[in-house]
Amino acid sequence: MKKFNLHNLVRPNIRNLQPYRCARDDFDSGILLDANENSFGSLIASDLDLNRYPDPYQNKLRDGVAAFRGLQQQQVFLGSGSDEAIDLIIRVFCEPGKDAVLITPPTYGMYKVSASINDNPVIQVPLSPQFQLRTRDILQKVTPSTKVIFLCSPNNPTANLLDREDMKEILANFGGIVVIDEAYIDFSGKDTMVSDLNAYPNLIVLQTFSKAFGMAGTRLGIALASPEIIRVLFKIKAPYNVNKLTARAGLQALDRLGEMRRTVAEILAERTRLAERLETLAGIKKIFPTDANFILIRVDHALDTYTQLAGRGVIVRYRGDQVHCEETLRITVGTPEENDALIRNLKEILS
Repeated sequence: MKKFNLHNLVRPNIRNLQPYRCARDDFDSGILLDANENSFGSLIASDLDLNRYPDPYQNKLRDGVAAFRGLQQQQVFLGSGSDEAIDLIIRVFCEPGKDAVLITPPTYGMYKVSASINDNPVIQVPLSPQFQLRTRDILQKVTPSTKVIFLCSPNNPTANLLDREDMKEILANFGGIVVIDEAYIDFSGKDTMVSDLNAYPNLIVLQTFSKAFGMAGTRLGIALASPEIIRVLFKIKAPYNVNKLTARAGLQALDRLGEMRRTVAEILAERTRLAERLETLAGIKKIFPTDANFILIRVDHALDTYTQLAGRGVIVRYRGDQVHCEETLRITVGTPEENDALIRNLKEILS
């Protein structure tokens, strides 16, 4: 296994940074006259004391996430969606204008956007036509300035899990950080990679409350890693990056794991029904295998079909401009009624 040195990988200015110390680092109860809050209270009636800043570490919510995934609190970071974690990871490990990130298109677009915002070069090694990792090509493309590799599994927009052994090969043979984005993992029926955190100190697993928990509007993302990596992320995050309303929603969601799993089962059943209905339509050339809550299809005149669907009020995602995704649409599994409307309109457009 390639040697991993977190100290050397973190940017020197981040290593030497004295993080901002906020008022709630020291006290969170008593007569609080230390943070210039509005002591007369919030305009919004709430038992959450919205006039007061939230816990900067969200320890109670981190405990809940850790218990859910079989980890320790020290291995959990929470942020404003997974996008915050993506940005922080790049800022921690990549010198602007110098260090590179590696991505495997077609994949989630924010990896490239965040790297570009931070002025970091992006190395692209496309997936195979079967949407799997080309591990040898990835490792050959790595240079001394390559600090982070982003892998998405199940992958967006292709919906499939990446081969676990391929991901482990990259983890074992790359001295930098490997980020595995598991936003859709609860729809896959497969184990999360968090069980490999102890074996691979360079692994960061991203998850979210947006998908299986149905909480995209709360913007609550998760990064799971070694305590050493989590400490560095906390060092540079905004002081109060998770608000009280979001934190309460997260805790309430974790108290409803049975309901979440029942909803996932309903989505998976509807995914099967939707795929079967799609197979009956003329003009659909391929329905790709899926491990997520969406389906990628190849269809005649995909862009025109997308436009016509939108004109009828049925919104899907055109993905035909992505590598290996020519003439494709990405379709989220909706409710039975939404899926019936999709099928009805697709049948009329494609006939």
